[in-house]
Amino acid sequence: MASSPSQSRYQSPPYPSASKLSDSMCYAAYAASLKCLDDSNYDKSKCQDQFYTYKECRKKEREIRLEQNRHKSFFS
Repeated sequence: MASSPSQSRYQSPPYPSASKLSDSMCYAAYAASLKCLDDSNYDKSKCQDQFYTYKECRKKEREIRLEQNRHKSFFS
């Protein structure tokens, strides 16, 4: 059965540079924070360490991405 246009639209990211969360270097920290929430019956106060770890990872990931793109130009 052939896939409809709406189904094929979701098979790849809308933009070539778009990435999946699972491709992020912070995916393990993200998954750990969700697991903590699940294990603690969604008591956020018990998962502050995991949230902090994920937040710091996202900061580091952003800094790396900014450094990689520092010399790229939108006008070239």
